[in-house]
Amino acid sequence: MKTMLDDRAKTLLKALVERYIADGQPVGSRTLSRASGLDLSPATIRNVMADLEDLGLIASPHTSAGRIPTARGYRLFVDTMLTARPLDMASPDPEVTAVLQPDQPQRVIAQAASLLSSLSSFVGVVTAPRKAGVFHHIEFMRLGDKRVLVILVAPDGDVQNRVIFTARDFSPTELLEATNYLNAHYAGLTIEEVRERLKHEVEALRGEIATLMQAAVQAGTEAMAASSDNVVVSGERNLLGVQDFGHDMGSLRRLFDLFEQKTELMRLLDVSSRAEGVRIFIGGESQVVPYEALSVVTAPYEVDGRVVGTLGVIGPTRMAYDRMIQIVDITSRLVGHALSQK
Repeated sequence: MKTMLDDRAKTLLKALVERYIADGQPVGSRTLSRASGLDLSPATIRNVMADLEDLGLIASPHTSAGRIPTARGYRLFVDTMLTARPLDMASPDPEVTAVLQPDQPQRVIAQAASLLSSLSSFVGVVTAPRKAGVFHHIEFMRLGDKRVLVILVAPDGDVQNRVIFTARDFSPTELLEATNYLNAHYAGLTIEEVRERLKHEVEALRGEIATLMQAAVQAGTEAMAASSDNVVVSGERNLLGVQDFGHDMGSLRRLFDLFEQKTELMRLLDVSSRAEGVRIFIGGESQVVPYEALSVVTAPYEVDGRVVGTLGVIGPTRMAYDRMIQIVDITSRLVGHALSQK
């Protein structure tokens, strides 16, 4: 989002957002004058605030003469005005490190979700580590009626079966040929590596082999997603105490349904896992948490240099973003460290 603001307007918007995050009350021109440190008349400040309101960066609640930031205003604040303090990973809080002890991965994930919730006072979410999804052996079996059974065998012997529907019937001979070809050329690669290679090789492959391979990759992706416990959520009840949601029980009910279903939440965290570092979704930008009053701060975590999951905090748009960034970033590193201790 590109919004041209002069330095004075930026300073006032930054002061307004910081003041509103701190005390949750609409900010008036007199308060803003003190908070910004600018030597401006109340009339000048009111004019700038009117301009910021016209740009959709702040809004005026009916019950107050003051202004509050909009999701658009928070977005501009986070993108251009936020100064996150550097992380001190050399000496993290001993209470934090004590919580995440190398143990069973599922216990580490549950502990991390609880830690995110307690540190943020909002909702902590963590996806369980994804398996690498390596093909050790793949087999296609004809079921008839344009249906094929895909059998995926991982190096550890784990077997996943998926039924795929094809545009035409394949003969047992064609399926055997595809099985032999794929095992000869793709065995030992992860699903992501196969997907990348297919982008470049699909033109060179015989039509039926390309079709079956793409279907197998999709089936493998779904199988790996289904084979984990997906996402752990902690601290949902914290949102009941957030004043921003006090009068909107309908949104809260839908949000609790989201936590219960978890499938859509998984989609958001999956998108975040493909980005580097911390991502911030404000006021419904994620589509998955489509509520103006909510923000999501996420970061991927790595084990042995490979991204295997994502974690984050879900809370009101009125949150201390610099602190949330630190909480999420540090926790993602600690989770990766704990899971690497095998």
